[in-house]
Amino acid sequence: MSSSAVITGGTRGVGLAVARKLCANGADVLLVYGHDDTAAKHAVDLLSGLPGTACTVKADLAVPGSISSVLDVARERWGGLDVLVHSAAAWRPSLTLEATLRDARDGLTVALAPLLAAAPALVELMSGRAGRIVAVSSSGARQVVNRYATQGMAKAALESLVRYLAVDFARSGITVNAVSSSKLDKGAATAGPSEVAAALAARTPAGRLTTPEDIANVVSLLCHADAGWIHGQVITVDGGLSLLG
Repeated sequence: MSSSAVITGGTRGVGLAVARKLCANGADVLLVYGHDDTAAKHAVDLLSGLPGTACTVKADLAVPGSISSVLDVARERWGGLDVLVHSAAAWRPSLTLEATLRDARDGLTVALAPLLAAAPALVELMSGRAGRIVAVSSSGARQVVNRYATQGMAKAALESLVRYLAVDFARSGITVNAVSSSKLDKGAATAGPSEVAAALAARTPAGRLTTPEDIANVVSLLCHADAGWIHGQVITVDGGLSLLG
């Protein structure tokens, strides 16, 4: 029987790369997105023809309780759930002195609610399935990144939540972990000046920026049955960049 996976932020960037990897491995995936219907359709088209299946559900994760409707769809489709990958984020670039409480609140809600508010439902849905929960974080949770204030706070809170949930979920046979990276190479969509990206790539010991596919590969490993003894870890995927401080 194929595995089932819900992926928040699953129609673009890292979320879409994760969806492609899991779907290629035979998983049936439910992609959660907030606003862009065109991107959602493109994602499903991109994944068609892979061994697994893909469908989408629209939900604004900044609205409390919206994750419940997503999990209801998963329950109706599969009767349970094997994997939840939380890649969605409320990205609003700002300096700390420019940040508003609303921006911080929205960032924290999107970062935490899909795991914290849904925790009891996830235990039920993953019961007897050796469930896997993987959150996507970033280096901005632990170090200062320019114009990343509210997102950095949200990611730091997310990593803390991963550790607490890992302890509480372990006896149910569910693992909870996170994957973290620095600036991503998204091709033409790479954020920021090209010279900044080039400088970071040159500084990275492995010789290039991290790609969404690099992160997806590690997420896939954490979802594997052999990863069942990894609990509450934040695994850095950055080609060794963070080792240089």
